[in-house]
Amino acid sequence: MTVVKVVELVGESTTGWEDAVQSAVREACKTIRNISGVHVKNMTGTVDSNGNIVEYKANVELAFAVEGS
Repeated sequence: MTVVKVVELVGESTTGWEDAVQSAVREACKTIRNISGVHVKNMTGTVDSNGNIVEYKANVELAFAVEGS
């Protein structure tokens, strides 16, 4: 039986929410093996005084198999 662990992360980007999600996954892949899925829980942004979105954030959950399970 495979055991799967889920961790929650926040990715950030100055270009868009999709890039914020990809940023979280890319960084997690540096230290977590066997990532098999991503779930986007929430997306937020920071708006400047001119009404422009200047920072995008995505809360994501990543699932990965626990080694040896």
